[in-house]
Amino acid sequence: MGTLVLQAAISGILTGGVYALMAAGLTLIFGVMDIINVAQGILVVLGAYLSYVLSVDLGVDLFLGLLVTIPAMFVMGVLIQWVFISRLGERERTAMSILATYSVAIIIEGVLGLIFGEDYVQLNAWYVNKSFYVFGFYLPYIYVFGFLLAVGLMAALYLMLYRTHFGTSVRATMQDRRAAQLVGIEVDRVAAFTFGIGVSVTAAGGMVFGATNAFNPNTGYDLISRLLAIVILGGLGSIGGALAAAVVVLVAEDIVSVVWSPTWAPFVFFAMLIIVLSVKPSGFFGRAAARAQ
Repeated sequence: MGTLVLQAAISGILTGGVYALMAAGLTLIFGVMDIINVAQGILVVLGAYLSYVLSVDLGVDLFLGLLVTIPAMFVMGVLIQWVFISRLGERERTAMSILATYSVAIIIEGVLGLIFGEDYVQLNAWYVNKSFYVFGFYLPYIYVFGFLLAVGLMAALYLMLYRTHFGTSVRATMQDRRAAQLVGIEVDRVAAFTFGIGVSVTAAGGMVFGATNAFNPNTGYDLISRLLAIVILGGLGSIGGALAAAVVVLVAEDIVSVVWSPTWAPFVFFAMLIIVLSVKPSGFFGRAAARAQ
């Protein structure tokens, strides 16, 4: 049993890195724009379908296809921000963003349903169903590759936020939007690019998710519930909190699946959400802490 639990913990860490990547875009958008993007789940599914088209129709490797899907999803994010979000008033921005992004989710889901139908599909490549043996454990290539991809992109997000002029503008906008405007930062442009970046990471997350899970246009509903639970647990606006929450929750879920029952594993997300918020309503990292980092 001990070996199985350790194997489950390793699997949870690897999977948690990918979920953290998807959740990082969601929490980054909230931190800068006070936007709750409930379309993030279906955007992950869209990223998976883009990888599916490149792989099946054009024979492009899943990871190589990210060179196309990440920029495409960035453009998609900027367009969504410009068409649906930029026109929202300041005072009701957070509340109205839920309705606006839900509308986006319904539109994308409908288009995907028309094009691909309701049948489940899954991405495939030589590394999807193969594992390698190390230190007494079998590790699936796709989970290891996906985790390394997530770590790389999360590191790129960190460098962008803390080592670039644009990142300084983003953090200033996160801390005080009005003050950022007063010192000459074009907050609307920052918001558009931030939304684009937050959506672009769903291309990578969607590719790994689609390679490890069967999906269809309705899969976004389950995904957004999990991603929202992660960002709330981590603290709205905190990328580090999203990473910590994703790893903790996914490890707990996989251990429960092994020790107790796979049926109860999804319950872990919401049980931990209730427990943590009962003790610390701001999550692992409160919003103020996240903005000060």
